[in-house]
Amino acid sequence: MEFWEAIVLGIVQGLTEFLPVSSSGHLQIFNTLFGLQGEENLTFAVVVHAATVCSTIVVFRAELGRLIVGFFRFRRNAETVYVGKILLSMIPVAVVGLLFKEQVEALFASGLLVVGVSLILTAALLTFAYYARPRRRSDISFRDAFVIGIAQAFAAVLPGLSRSGSTIATGLLLGDRKEDVAKFSFLMVLIPILGEAFLDALKGGFAPAESGGCADGRIHRRFRLGLSGLQLDDRSGQAREIDLFRRVLSGGGNRLDPLFSDLKR
Repeated sequence: MEFWEAIVLGIVQGLTEFLPVSSSGHLQIFNTLFGLQGEENLTFAVVVHAATVCSTIVVFRAELGRLIVGFFRFRRNAETVYVGKILLSMIPVAVVGLLFKEQVEALFASGLLVVGVSLILTAALLTFAYYARPRRRSDISFRDAFVIGIAQAFAAVLPGLSRSGSTIATGLLLGDRKEDVAKFSFLMVLIPILGEAFLDALKGGFAPAESGGCADGRIHRRFRLGLSGLQLDDRSGQAREIDLFRRVLSGGGNRLDPLFSDLKR
């Protein structure tokens, strides 16, 4: 992998990670355009995903701090319940990662046919969630958390199936509120991606020979790109992290998509 190719792929990752358009699918498309194949690409994807997750941690640091403090009070409260839901949602993707890792890697190396079909599935799922009008609930239940986790597991298996788009659309179809499921979608992915990066690091996957060199620089650039994408509007409080979803579904410009039009109220 050439240095300029790493920069382009990092920009693609930084721009698509927080949009419901599948960053992994777009990385696969650009890898094919550049003629890049093999284990190096999967390691690179893990590196840049970990970098953008770090930017998510920075933006959500207040929320994460509140959850951690509440969790370690070791009594049942709103924070421990929420953390329990996050942990429950991670079970499906953990099962996939532990038992079907080789099959997942084979899918990511299978070419653009799977990516193209998965991108169409993402569009169909988002469209269905747009027009569906389920009864809204006041909070994400444990059942909802597990079902959303299943959606995340499917997205982890299929390159081109957007993780954020799948989890948010699933939550909306279950009747959860837009702002609740969007925040939950961001938080539920932190441990799985960082865990995968940690395991890859233990195996030496971030060594220059494995990751194409300059891994530290790529992590820093992807971190900055992801951070700038999440901090578009600091005045809108927690809803600022989801503003990009509203923008992409509204087609850009000044129009507000009804699906996310009340996120900043």
